[in-house]
Amino acid sequence: MSFKDRHDAGRRLAGLLEPYRTDHPVVLGLPRGGVVVGYEVAQALDAPLDVLLVRKLGVPGAEEVAMGAIAPGSMLLDDHLVARLGIPRAAVLAVVGRETEELHRRERAYRGMSPQLDVEGRTVIVVDDGLATGATAQAAVQSVRSRGPRRIVFAAPICSRDGAEALRRVADEVECLECPPLMQAVGWWYQDFTPTTDSEVVEYLRQAKARRVPA
Repeated sequence: MSFKDRHDAGRRLAGLLEPYRTDHPVVLGLPRGGVVVGYEVAQALDAPLDVLLVRKLGVPGAEEVAMGAIAPGSMLLDDHLVARLGIPRAAVLAVVGRETEELHRRERAYRGMSPQLDVEGRTVIVVDDGLATGATAQAAVQSVRSRGPRRIVFAAPICSRDGAEALRRVADEVECLECPPLMQAVGWWYQDFTPTTDSEVVEYLRQAKARRVPA
């Protein structure tokens, strides 16, 4: 299965998530691409949409390799990988500091003065445009868990088998349209995987909020 773009993926994923409609869930999209997919899911399930900020902690000099991830109130660090690569503590702290600043920047850019949606006692569907290693998704789920939801569902159009298995240890449910034996890159499964911009994230959040405000 391949997807035309994130909108197509979100609409298809929404079909898989239809049974959760009766839970009246809250949808949280991981920036940036997960917000686009989450927008389609929220629209289909008539659910509120918010952004869930999370950042990968990349290995210094090889930033595409994750040594962990951070989200508000949550940090995961692969101590074994850090030790094996001999990454100095100072270098790890520098990465954490830099990504924390980026979290704060995105918080201001995406949400402004608006508070995050209250998820206490609710079913929360955390949405991304794809799941590879699962480090960022695990940090995101742990961050949501601290806010007291009734149930956390992670959902993505495409998931690696290892990533999904790891995530099942922290999420209540993991829903994926495809879990191929050989994942390759997430973008390989999309015909159009153009990077989502900050301004697009803000606009999707604005549209989702406006759609739920009574005329």
